[in-house]
Amino acid sequence: MSEEFEKLMKQGFQLMGDGEYQSALTKFDKAMKADPKNAEAVLAKADAAVLVPKVPQEDIEALYKKAIELEPENPFMYQSYAAFCMDVGKFNDAEGAYVKAAELDPESAPYLYSEFGVEYFKKAPIVFEQHLDDNTKAIITKKALKYLLKSINLDEAAAKKLLQ
Repeated sequence: MSEEFEKLMKQGFQLMGDGEYQSALTKFDKAMKADPKNAEAVLAKADAAVLVPKVPQEDIEALYKKAIELEPENPFMYQSYAAFCMDVGKFNDAEGAYVKAAELDPESAPYLYSEFGVEYFKKAPIVFEQHLDDNTKAIITKKALKYLLKSINLDEAAAKKLLQ
């Protein structure tokens, strides 16, 4: 990595820390141009773009997907994309990305599964508010519980047995 690239990334992260998200976005964009195949720069630009209201959701999603494409074996890329998907209500995409991150990093899998379970349980009712009947609540709770049990290496049958 070039000295210029490193400088741009450092400046971008400093600007993010200072709450100057548009300026950070500009620095990360320049860093991407300096090293187009650097997944860290793409991910940093995506993370900054999330905090700039004028950036379209589709553009942000494309950045996360590009970061994954550049480093397909890096679980953090999937986890970052999953968190973004969760925030925008793309729960199936979030689920897939959390599962992929867990596959790539088995040591962190319990945390990733529990993160999905808790976040899904909190956010899905808000997204599905207009359709939130008892059946929908049960579906949401069951999916969240599935991942919470998975996070402690229990299946439904084992959990039922323990709770009796």
